[in-house]
Amino acid sequence: MRAHHIDRPADLDTVRESYDRVADDYAHMVLTTGVGDVRAHPWLKAAIDAFADTVGGLGPVLDVGCGPGTVTAYLAERGLDVSGVDLSPRMIENARRLHPGCRFGVASATDLDLAEASLGGVLGWWSLFNLPRDVLPQVLALFARALKPGGHLVIATHVGDGDVVRTEAYGGVPVRWTTHRWRPERLVDLVERAGLRPVAELRLPADERSGPGVVLTARRPG
Repeated sequence: MRAHHIDRPADLDTVRESYDRVADDYAHMVLTTGVGDVRAHPWLKAAIDAFADTVGGLGPVLDVGCGPGTVTAYLAERGLDVSGVDLSPRMIENARRLHPGCRFGVASATDLDLAEASLGGVLGWWSLFNLPRDVLPQVLALFARALKPGGHLVIATHVGDGDVVRTEAYGGVPVRWTTHRWRPERLVDLVERAGLRPVAELRLPADERSGPGVVLTARRPG
């Protein structure tokens, strides 16, 4: 049974279609350049490794917005019972092709059917920034409820003020989605309001590929 109703973003279908269009180019970029592969980014890998070490014995882990499955597969290699879901069917097709030993499904973060205290860990790894500002708190509450006591959530997202509307991505492919940027302190507040306790925070400065980011890990008390 669903924990509670989550508002369906008005642009969900448009966002899904946009990610379907870029899915093949994105998967190719990950394979050829290492963008999106935590093994190519020592500090991001450290955050994922710490998450894996912490939740490894707690039960299933869900990678929400898994894209082509790179992080899902890395966690599976680490021995975790992990599965991935993504809004984009084409992203999931790529994930299944690239990582046939892993479990993947098509689902929006707003439509997950998660039992209470059923997961040892949840990832929102660079995947929640398209959620409208009034919807993200509802999704975080769903994640918090689904975590077992002691389970952890890790979020990585873009830092800043205001929103950025994207009209092309990954080699000039036409898209339509909004990136909602968050101040880290505001994100911490939302996580706490969802009933989780922040554990660690990693600030990432802007580089040649993207603006500043933040990785936030939080724990369900108990």
